[in-house]
Amino acid sequence: MTGSLRNRLLVTLLVTIVAIVGIIGFPTSLDEVMSNVRERIPLGLDLKGGVHLILQVQVQDAIRSEADRTVRRLEEELGRVAPPITPGTIQRSNPVTIEETDSILITVEGVPSDRAADFRNVVDQFFPDWLAASRASDTWELKMRPASLSRVKSDTVAQTIATVENRINGLGLSEPTIQQHGRADAEYEILVQLPGLTDPARVLQILSMTAQLGIHEVTDPTPYPNIDAARAAHSGTLPPNSEIRLFQSPAAGGAQNQWYVLNAIPVVTGSDLRNAIPGRSPNDGTWQAEFVLSPEAGARFGDYTGANVGNPLAVVLDDRIRSVATIRDRITDSGSISGLSGQQEAMDLTLVLKAGALPASVETLEERTVGASLGADSIRQGVRSALLGLVLIIIAMLVYYRGAGINAVLALLLNLLILLAVLSYFGFALTLPGIAGIILLIGMAVDSNVLIFERIREELSAGKGVVGALNAGFAKGFLTIIDTNLTTIIAAAFLFLFGRGAVRGFAVTLAIGLIANLFTSVFVSRMIFDFGLSGKKQIKELSI
Repeated sequence: MTGSLRNRLLVTLLVTIVAIVGIIGFPTSLDEVMSNVRERIPLGLDLKGGVHLILQVQVQDAIRSEADRTVRRLEEELGRVAPPITPGTIQRSNPVTIEETDSILITVEGVPSDRAADFRNVVDQFFPDWLAASRASDTWELKMRPASLSRVKSDTVAQTIATVENRINGLGLSEPTIQQHGRADAEYEILVQLPGLTDPARVLQILSMTAQLGIHEVTDPTPYPNIDAARAAHSGTLPPNSEIRLFQSPAAGGAQNQWYVLNAIPVVTGSDLRNAIPGRSPNDGTWQAEFVLSPEAGARFGDYTGANVGNPLAVVLDDRIRSVATIRDRITDSGSISGLSGQQEAMDLTLVLKAGALPASVETLEERTVGASLGADSIRQGVRSALLGLVLIIIAMLVYYRGAGINAVLALLLNLLILLAVLSYFGFALTLPGIAGIILLIGMAVDSNVLIFERIREELSAGKGVVGALNAGFAKGFLTIIDTNLTTIIAAAFLFLFGRGAVRGFAVTLAIGLIANLFTSVFVSRMIFDFGLSGKKQIKELSI
């Protein structure tokens, strides 16, 4: 055996060992072999079962929140000017749909005409994302710049993906898929796939919970029985930057609906939270969610509560009041959300609070649940088809190419082994289209051997010797194999880049298998031929 052949044999054995270890690890029993295979090659949603969701981010919520923060900061910055500028009212428009966000406006009325230059300087210096335009002698309108509007929308989608991912990870679900979906950013869609989900209802509830927390000033402490009564008490028009929110107050005969008028701009929000834990109320022992504010928010909250002792505050979660309480003393860095149904709700609420509030609400556009029985049936039929195709190809190769057919079969088996090992090492999920890619790969891998074998036959028919025919067959067939495999790999790359979900699974398995095929059909196959012919002084014929 020559040194070159020995080195090629060692490389092939090393690749084979690494591939086997990647698939089965280091088992101590046959049962552990199968267990390791199931753990190391994760199954996709269509095989394992689970939930498939497409969510649309309602970015108009984030735009409104950004405008609210701007209103609050504008009031602060105008108060710092010497002498302070005290406009009559500052209020924003209320975009309800995504399309309406392009015309978000903040209207400032009552700006003294002699302070117009100072007002514009404040906007230009501290609010570069907004354009200020005078609409009357004392009225200004601030409109968000298009580039800033686009950035807020894209940041909202990115933050929503991160928040959903944090919530899913907090539940301990394995191999989730959470990514932006849709052909254009303007769709603001998120794809969520949760293989092996056992409690869909709870997870869907947690994902749909916006968890937008706000502690608001109660501008009117009177509880009203309905919205019309609240409006009528204020002559049909609410004060600027006010809103009406529902509070279901506990009562002997069941929850009683009460409506409060709140300041729309919260004192602190969910983004100010540092931590959240479930706990029990010291008063009645019911479950509640206890939260801790960041140092900066705690100082701000302390200043506000210290100046408003005796006034009511409302804790609002997802546009609904959870509790209304009177400020008894200065509160700095902590609070609680009471009125929860039990320990499970308290744990779920603290989970989403810690994971972060969604910057905007999400709407479910598509929901599909894949049962485990469907997955098991898909696996069974897919494996059966792959094995049947493999057996038929092995028989055909052995019958048609005789001894050389064994060479092709060994190269094919190593190709499949490398493919499964790569899926295992990199954690790629095996999907039903992935199995289809493996079935297609079986035929394409053998096709490479057919190209080389037929070329060798032609060289032998032309009168060349065995070694010369092998050299010519592999040399001339190599370029054809490179051409066919490379073009298919490029097509698979485009499928992966522009495809979604199942299409990507097909592209991954096909591309990995074709790359492995370049190694097995040329390097390994030639090594097997040379190994079989080594040690023979005269080589007169080749079983092909």
